Amino acid sequence: MFYSIIPLYLIIINASAFLLMLIDKQKARRGAWRIPEVTLLASAILGGSVGALAGMYCFRHKTRHVKFSLGIPLILTVQIALAVFLR
Repeated sequence: MFYSIIPLYLIIINASAFLLMLIDKQKARRGAWRIPEVTLLASAILGGSVGALAGMYCFRHKTRHVKFSLGIPLILTVQIALAVFLR
């Protein structure tokens, strides 16, 4: 039962992380109130690192910030290592 919802969760969290990057980029262009960086990073930590990374490079957003350009790939690497280890 539990393992059957993991793929659905990963699809939803990655789509959410991707959309958060898009929305934040649009807000940055308009000079509007932005999504906090902690929210963007939390979406990656909660399993959306692939979506966050894709969003960063699709929208050219946060790619100059070391916290994101190194942090998101590091989070992804740790998540892959955990998945392999826990398998």
